[in-house]
Formats: sequence, structure tokens, C-alpha cells
Amino acid sequence: QGQLVESGGGLVQAGDSLRLSCAAPGPFFSSYSMGWFRQAPGKEREFVGAVIWTGGGTSYGDSVEGRFTISRDNAKSTVYLQMSSLKPEDTAVYYCAANRNGYQSSSDPTDYTYWGQGTQVTVSS
Repeated sequence: QGQLVESGGGLVQAGDSLRLSCAAPGPFFSSYSMGWFRQAPGKEREFVGAVIWTGGGTSYGDSVEGRFTISRDNAKSTVYLQMSSLKPEDTAVYYCAANRNGYQSSSDPTDYTYWGQGTQVTVSS
């Protein structure tokens, strides 16, 4: 319980696209809201996006709005982060997280109970 596993990170060039996945075990995760955060070296953890349990409500950080899309497939217990028009400043470790409040697409990391280990995304110029 509580083990989130991210995948899909890698090295890409500026302007490329990449899709991250987060596998969330157990049927109860389908009732949680899910978020993505990122952290670059020497910087604080930054909110990327979140989606409520139905998949119908999302929110995004200002720096990724319009370029990134978060979605979820509750049947597969998986959350996705589709990243487009990547920039070097998107380079970071990306983490997914689960919030027990399924109706809250929060940008506050303290609202999230479970976290994955992270996946590295590196964007070269």
C-alpha cells in the first residue's frame, strides 16, 4: 500500500515530447486525486499538475500550463503526464503523489500522502 512507481523519464531535446506514467497499486487509488511535482537541483519542489479522482478536473502550474497534460486511467490504476514543447528548464526529477481527498487538485505537496521515488527528465538545448 502506498507504493507509487513512476516511469518514462529520459533524455530528450528541446521541443520534444515525453510521457510519464505513474502506476498506483490497489483499487483504492482510483478514489484519490493524483499530482505531479518536480524538483531541479538546488530548487524547491514545484507543482506541475493534478487531477481529481474522476479525471474530470485538472490544475497546472504556471510554468507548464498549455504544454503539459495530466490524465488518468483508473481501470489501469495509472496516471499520466504528457509533456510537450519541452524546454531545458523542465529538467528535473518528476514525482507523482496521491492525495486522499479525491476532489482536491491541490498544488500543496503537504496535501499528498503517498509519493513515488521519482523519474529523471533531462532536456538538452
